[in-house]
Amino acid sequence: MNKRKKIIVVGAGFAGVQFARKLDERLFDILLIDKLNHHQFQPLFYQVATSQIEPSSISFPLRNIFKNKWNVQIRMAEVTEINKSKNEIVTDIGNFKYDYLVIAIGCKTNFFGNNEIEKYALTLKSTYDAITIRNNILTTFENIISSNNKYGFLNLVIVGAGATGVELAGSFAEIKKNVLPKDYHGIDFTNFKIILIEGSKNTLNNMSENAKKASMKYLSAMGVTIITETFVTKYDGETVVLSNGNGIKTKTVIWAAGVCGNKIKGISETSITKSERIKVNRYSKIKDCENIFALGDIAFMETPKYPNGHPQVANVAINQAKLLAKNLKAIESDSNRTKKQLKEFEYKDLGSMATIGNNKAVVDLHFVKFNGYFAWFIWMFLHLMLILSVKNKLIIFIDWTWKYITKDTSLRLILVHPKK
Repeated sequence: MNKRKKIIVVGAGFAGVQFARKLDERLFDILLIDKLNHHQFQPLFYQVATSQIEPSSISFPLRNIFKNKWNVQIRMAEVTEINKSKNEIVTDIGNFKYDYLVIAIGCKTNFFGNNEIEKYALTLKSTYDAITIRNNILTTFENIISSNNKYGFLNLVIVGAGATGVELAGSFAEIKKNVLPKDYHGIDFTNFKIILIEGSKNTLNNMSENAKKASMKYLSAMGVTIITETFVTKYDGETVVLSNGNGIKTKTVIWAAGVCGNKIKGISETSITKSERIKVNRYSKIKDCENIFALGDIAFMETPKYPNGHPQVANVAINQAKLLAKNLKAIESDSNRTKKQLKEFEYKDLGSMATIGNNKAVVDLHFVKFNGYFAWFIWMFLHLMLILSVKNKLIIFIDWTWKYITKDTSLRLILVHPKK
């Protein structure tokens, strides 16, 4: 057998963790590098932001995930550059050599070049962001109680009506009705407006007509103000300015209007798309690179079924990771293995879904589209199954059950330094 190869994996999201777990430990030594010491379950960030589950329920320490994988080393670091000629990466804790490099660094919030909006708006791309939103919302109501100038506090603006924006709007509408009035007796919550702004004609614009109509109907019935075919052009921390010239006074804007790729120096500009994703071939190999691969949201792969790249969802990342692990095993197990014998990636889309609130969700499958209670149950079951540990599955299930029965949670902690 050949000498064990050194693989560096940058990023511990769905793709990075799945890839490291599936690699054959007899063939590879793995160095997993991430700026955080834990894996984050991104689909449920919005539930942390709206005080429905604890951050620890969807955060999984990497050293615990890989405690039985003796060939995996973990480092908390930020990768700043790739030196392809030396097969080396540069990080803020030193340089590391590799035989294969896998980039799975995901994406960041896209503000489309508007630095002012970026300065003042909140985002939802990490557990920390979710905690920040939770702190901000709860602190806002503490300020309303003691402030004479309430105009800006009484509007919550969410920009972008994809799955994240819709799920946030629905969750905030529920806590506005069922939770916050019990905590803040001195506030008239009929004046608290949740405003969802979308540039296209519909909410959930990438889903079916049934999903678009059902989500609009649910949100409207829950009291959410929906503004479509309108863009946010400015936000200075006090006023949101819309493309139609109107303004909305608000202290809280959550930006969920798009993503773009994270950058690492050393990848050729010809391999980067306009949205800053990295171009890869059907084997996830970066163009113009012999031993560097990209997986998940950061990877842009053109295939016959997806000429404009795959959707940036967890299932794509997981399946790309599994296939690359198999292909690298095949290469290292058989030195005579040719490219034609390796398997190309193609994504089989099983469908999409989003939840708007208790008993309210939409599900798009190839053979049927539906919404309502059963869709909500399917959404909960599938997301619960994706959670990594049995313990966390149980904790989240208990939290969801308690919330469903009581229409309340006990997780409304403001976790900030008192002097800040």
